[in-house]
Amino acid sequence: MLSGLMNFLRACFQPRANRHVHTGSDASGRQDGLLWYKDTGQHFNGEFSMAVVQANNLLEDQSQVESGCLGLNDSGPYGTFVGIYDGHGGPETSRFINDNLFQHLKRCTSEQQTMSVEVIRKAFQATEEGFLSIVTRRWPTQPQIAAVGSCCLVGVICSGTLYVANLGDSRAVLGRLVKATGEILAIQLSAEHNASIESVRQEMQSLHPDDSQIVVLKHNVWRVKGIIQITRSIGDVYLKKSEFNREPLYAKFRLREPFQRPILSADPAILVHPVQPQDQFIIFASDGLWEHLSNQEAVDIVQNHPRNGIAKRLVKTALQEAAKKREMRYSDLKKIDRGVRRHFHDDISVVVIFLDSDFASRASSGKVPNVSVKGGGISLPRNTLAPT
Repeated sequence: MLSGLMNFLRACFQPRANRHVHTGSDASGRQDGLLWYKDTGQHFNGEFSMAVVQANNLLEDQSQVESGCLGLNDSGPYGTFVGIYDGHGGPETSRFINDNLFQHLKRCTSEQQTMSVEVIRKAFQATEEGFLSIVTRRWPTQPQIAAVGSCCLVGVICSGTLYVANLGDSRAVLGRLVKATGEILAIQLSAEHNASIESVRQEMQSLHPDDSQIVVLKHNVWRVKGIIQITRSIGDVYLKKSEFNREPLYAKFRLREPFQRPILSADPAILVHPVQPQDQFIIFASDGLWEHLSNQEAVDIVQNHPRNGIAKRLVKTALQEAAKKREMRYSDLKKIDRGVRRHFHDDISVVVIFLDSDFASRASSGKVPNVSVKGGGISLPRNTLAPT
C-alpha cells in the first residue's frame, strides 16, 4: 500500500528535471532541489557551515550568520551573530525577524556601547513591536496575519562570551571536549518553550492560575489553549492581544472568551556562557533536526566528519531518518516536492559554528572577516501568505 502511495505522490508532485537545481559559486550558498547549503565559511571566531531543507509550500524557516562589527559603526564590539527562525502559520514573521532583528541588535549595542543580556532582550522586544505594527496595519485586509508567528533562536559570540537567547523550541547544542577521555560531550544551551515539557506546562499554569484550560491535551499532544505547542514566540498576536482574537480571524484560532493578559510571551530565555578552550563547536537548529537526531548523535556527526559541508550532512542524516520512519528510501523522499514533503518532515535549518582556539590572536591582528549570509530556499513572492 505504501509503495502505491509513493508512486501516486511521485506522479503528481515530482519536480520537473532541474526545476530547482542551481550550481555556481559557494559565496552565498548553493541550491540542490529543496536543499540549500553553504559548505563552509569564515566568521570572527572560526569557521561555519549552513544548510536548509524546505518542506512547506512556502519556506517558513529563516536563518542567518552575521560576523564582524556588532554595532552601527566600526568601533565595535566585534563578534558573530547566528539566528534560526522557525515560522508557523506562514513565512511572514520569520522573514521579518531575518530582516530586522540583527539591525535592532546593532542599534541597541551602539546605544549601550557593549554587548549584554539587556541589549539582546531589547532587540527581541523591538522586533516583536515591529511585527505587531505590521499586523495592525494589515489586519483590515489580511486578518490571518495575526495567527502567523515564529520561534527565534539567537547566538551571539562577543569578547569571549557566548549568549544564547531563545523563544520556542529550536535548540543550540555545544560540543565540548572531555580531556580525560577525548570524547566530545553534547551540552544543550537553550531552554525550550514547548507545552510537551512538564515544567513548561507548570509555568503556564502558574502564570494563568484562573484558567484551567490554559494547557490542554488534544489528540495526545499538549497545546496552549488547545491550539499551539510553543509558549513563547515573535508574532502570534492573536494569543497576545485580545482585539486580534475575533472575526474575521478563522474560527479555529478564536477563543470563546476574551483574555485579559497575553497568553504567549516574547520574552526570551537567555544563557550567558564564557567560552572555554574545550568548547569545540555549537549546533544551532530548528526543531525539524532534533525531531530525528538526539543532541549527542548530532554532536558525534560533527566530530567524526570533515567540517566542510557538515551542516548539509546533519540535514541529510535527519532526512534519512525521516525516510526510514516511513519505510522509504532517502532517494524516494528527495523526489517529493515542497508542500507534500511537509507530510514527511518539517523545514530544517542548521548552522554549525566552530570555535577555533586561534580566533583571539587572529582578531587582534586585524584579520576580521565581515560576513553576512542568509539561508536560502525556493524563491517566491515575499508578500504571499501561506495557504491554510
